[in-house]
Amino acid sequence: MSRFEALLDAFFYRPDEDVGGLLDFAAGSDDLSPPLLEEEPVEYLAFRLETECYAVPILAVREICKVPLLTEIPRAEPHLLGVMNLRGELLPVYDVKLRLRLAEAPPVVAGPDAGLPPRAARILVLKTDDGPAGVWVDSVAGVVRLKPSMVELSPAGLRGDRDCVAGLGRKGSQLYILLDPEQALAP
Repeated sequence: MSRFEALLDAFFYRPDEDVGGLLDFAAGSDDLSPPLLEEEPVEYLAFRLETECYAVPILAVREICKVPLLTEIPRAEPHLLGVMNLRGELLPVYDVKLRLRLAEAPPVVAGPDAGLPPRAARILVLKTDDGPAGVWVDSVAGVVRLKPSMVELSPAGLRGDRDCVAGLGRKGSQLYILLDPEQALAP
């Protein structure tokens, strides 16, 4: 018998072998822990603000629309860009870049001095406790599915203006900053 045949003989099952333990294992035993449950992924809508990628739960998004003409609100909070008319419904439109400290001043996007919005800019209409509200984003990246094991809760030291960050998600090499829509739009 060659060395190769000897290896094959040792590898394959022979009828005279004792396989009692193997049969117990195949049938299952009480000593084994139950199989882990498959993690159900959560869907998020990913979008860009400046150079960072953010995401909100897809269930919080009512719709995505192109940037319409915004009406300026005099003496409004700095992060309130204006209001928009969406099929007869007036919705406030917010800039979360100020809250996230990505910008020092809101852009002029409403009123007589407003220029045209960038082509990729969109308004995310989010469902909130106070009713629907729009959020200006630089572009929409798409839907991303993250398993709970891919998400870290917001770091404990993150307070103040960035308390709207609910956590961090990673899929491959892409990092997603997960926002709490209610906190992001809070005054």
